[in-house]
Amino acid sequence: MDTREIEEKLEWIAEHWEQTQGQLAEYFVGNWDVVKMIYIGLLSGGHVLLEGAPGTAKTSIAKAISKFSGCHFQRVQGAVDVQPADIIGVRIFEPSRGDFVLKKGPLYTNFLLVDEINRLTPKTQGAFLEAMSEKQATIDGLTYPISDPFIVIATQSFHESGSTFPLILSQKDRFMFSLVLKQLDGNGELEILRRINSGELEWQNFFDNLNAQTDIETLQFMIQFVGSIIVDERVLTYIRDIIMATRKHADIRMGASTRASVAFVKGIKALAALGNRRYAIPDDVKEIALAVLRHRIELQSEARIRGKTEELVIQEILQTVTVP
Repeated sequence: MDTREIEEKLEWIAEHWEQTQGQLAEYFVGNWDVVKMIYIGLLSGGHVLLEGAPGTAKTSIAKAISKFSGCHFQRVQGAVDVQPADIIGVRIFEPSRGDFVLKKGPLYTNFLLVDEINRLTPKTQGAFLEAMSEKQATIDGLTYPISDPFIVIATQSFHESGSTFPLILSQKDRFMFSLVLKQLDGNGELEILRRINSGELEWQNFFDNLNAQTDIETLQFMIQFVGSIIVDERVLTYIRDIIMATRKHADIRMGASTRASVAFVKGIKALAALGNRRYAIPDDVKEIALAVLRHRIELQSEARIRGKTEELVIQEILQTVTVP
């Protein structure tokens, strides 16, 4: 691919992102940094964990972006009675064929929304692990491939009551990004009220009229193209230094895994493409650092008692590590 072709592809990706924002802005208000990170995850072929208070549009954003991508979509609603077989499928005997056949679950799709994942039991949560990392499912000793691309967006709410099962660190590590949807400020809340008052905030009407801007083949190409974005050795060293700092910080009991390094490289490539650049820069690393690291580090209990949070510690690390 020559220079002109690369420039054209970069311009197309940047324009596609602008179109995405334009359509989503017809319904959504605020949290555009989170929407951007979901889109980056999409371009990277990565899984995303969405967290936030109830009523912050976690599910609606995930559904809208999935439809916008033009990919096949399935949804799993978290509940304690959902079994692994309900998700990955089950082999059943078919008399007409005299053999067992696979009855597929919702896992066999391009875009899987797992709503309220923390309401699934640990056993059922574990059913996702192989699929998320290896893009395959094993049933009765047989391995079944999953669609490509395969992207999981899972949601969970803060301060939930009732039967919830927090994801353990090894499960959260499978997600490329962990994103937090914040409640709107006063201006955002007023804009919501205006739209409700004027009858503009009709979800079903918006969703039905949302047009897919890509298809599976186009998304596959975009993911492949984004992988060709250049990352200089100095930027790689910067990422390495941040990762190592999480493993040595006094307030961190468990530092970031190597999956964090993978997420950084894939994420900054996608962010560079959105910026119409052929190369990633240190500022890209800073922009996605919270999303990459917040769910991959575990703080010392003493640090939490002192009021430290994952976000504060990550900011401390970014201020300490030398920028190339």
